[in-house]
Amino acid sequence: MPQAEIRVDAGRLNAFATAVYAGAGMPEADARLLADTLVQSDLWGHQSHGVLRLGWYLERLQNKVMDPVTKPEFVVDAGAMAVIDGHDGVGHVLTMLATREAVKRAKQHGIAAVGVRMSNHFGTCMYYTRLGALDGCVMLLTTNGGPAMAPWGGRKKIIGTNPWSVATPAGKHPPFLMDMANTGVARGKIYLAHNKRQPIPEGWAIDKDGAPTTDPQAAIEGIVLPMAGHKGYAIAMMVDVLSGVLTGSGFLSGVHSPYKTAEKSNCGHFMVAINIEALQPLAQFNARMEQYIAELKSVPLAQGSNEVFYPGEIEANNDITNRRDGLLLPADTLENLASIARDTGLTGLLPF
Repeated sequence: MPQAEIRVDAGRLNAFATAVYAGAGMPEADARLLADTLVQSDLWGHQSHGVLRLGWYLERLQNKVMDPVTKPEFVVDAGAMAVIDGHDGVGHVLTMLATREAVKRAKQHGIAAVGVRMSNHFGTCMYYTRLGALDGCVMLLTTNGGPAMAPWGGRKKIIGTNPWSVATPAGKHPPFLMDMANTGVARGKIYLAHNKRQPIPEGWAIDKDGAPTTDPQAAIEGIVLPMAGHKGYAIAMMVDVLSGVLTGSGFLSGVHSPYKTAEKSNCGHFMVAINIEALQPLAQFNARMEQYIAELKSVPLAQGSNEVFYPGEIEANNDITNRRDGLLLPADTLENLASIARDTGLTGLLPF
């Protein structure tokens, strides 16, 4: 097994992941996008959504539940509004299209909304909302997922972690990025703890019998708990309504997780873009965001804290460090990448 302390170059890791997906039938540009979303997540420090998932998407392609050649169809095209049927294509490709369409339409109309139906998991929300923020828009993205959480008061999981993201430009600073699941923790973090052979904190999940657990395997087989109790449950449902019911896609137990690599996803996404220039000059907004961040950072520090961070700042700092020093990936993830390389004949491209 590869040593845990190996530092992996992000560029070489990206090239390897791109080759894996291109070899599975994806067009080169699409394969490069999917690879980049995974590596970027690792660069930000979110290994739960990084190359740990490379094999999951590959298996979905091999099992023919995700079409390697994405064929988007605009089933609604009404100026500021659109709905794209993904026909089980690659979620990353479809969401990038939705991002570009939402920004383009917002520049024309001031605000735009683009829904995506019958898609697949697309990685981390902030990958896409950040791009719109860099183009002068406020972005909102929601997506639903396979059952992970029970309704409040219930003991059967039928609601996904259902993440959402909001992003804005931040002037001289990296974009202001909020990205969160509505469970107390993204399920990928439980898989990451499983890969690292570490216990999870109490309060993340209950086992299949409803008892609290710190065992990641028992949590995977059990139920992930909502953030902030009933509040997280309510937000998760609204994300499901926007992403699934409104777009005409699957919802509740009709959606299947990327971990279920032999089942069609049926997930949906909902993207809203607001053109800042339609409300005020972008330069004015950026100056106000800089003022906002300066005031945040001016407060006295709590005991044990060295700095106040705004949402997205830690990820931007991690990106700089990890690009410079290389990525430190768990041993199980490295072994999984090596196994994929052997199976696909790409051992010569392994970055370690």
